[in-house]
Amino acid sequence: MSAIRITFCLLLFFVLAHPKSNAQQAEVYIERSKKTYKTKISTHPELRMVELKSLIPHLVYDLRYATANNFMHRRMYPSNTRVTFLRQPAAEALLKVQRELQNKDLGLKIFDAYRPYAVTQKFWELVKDERYVAHPSKGSNHNRGTAVDVTIIDLKTGKELDMGTGFDNFTDSAHHDFQHLPTQVLKNRELLKSTMIKYGFTPLSTEWWHYTYKSDIQFDVLDIPFKKLLRY
Repeated sequence: MSAIRITFCLLLFFVLAHPKSNAQQAEVYIERSKKTYKTKISTHPELRMVELKSLIPHLVYDLRYATANNFMHRRMYPSNTRVTFLRQPAAEALLKVQRELQNKDLGLKIFDAYRPYAVTQKFWELVKDERYVAHPSKGSNHNRGTAVDVTIIDLKTGKELDMGTGFDNFTDSAHHDFQHLPTQVLKNRELLKSTMIKYGFTPLSTEWWHYTYKSDIQFDVLDIPFKKLLRY
């Protein structure tokens, strides 16, 4: 057998045995070890995951994925989940947002923040659309502890301001550039957007509730349960 034929056979074997390119196979690093996480935050405290109510006591939680009231129609977190997290810089920025809104007798309600990577994988199985769900090969900013799903409430009544759609609405009407809404709804969205942007958050164009804290720090994707993060 000639050298050319041998080379061709070897290449064919490689393609058949490895049908995906390296780029397709590449996956983001996922931190699953609480021990490694603990070691990292001991030298880099900015990587710490902060339970939000421990820093911002007057936040209201409506953690949808700990219930069946979400687009998956089933619990994605343990039913006894009563906590959520962001990385230290993002949590401190959210505190500034809350303080500014409180001056207007308003406050924040949190639908979701940190999301374990395994949950993102389950989302992708149902919604294979990167406008709304992160591809597992990349991980999401929720997995990194830098994204938060949030709305504004009236502190006097506890009611949410009207944002035109509910949380996890996958229609054009939830997009930031959708203008066919009542004037007050547009003002409410703009208040949330402008205040979040002021303190370092960036909106997701397709979801009025979703904001990501921008930082030069590289945060790992995490797949550590909530209860384990509480210990650190």
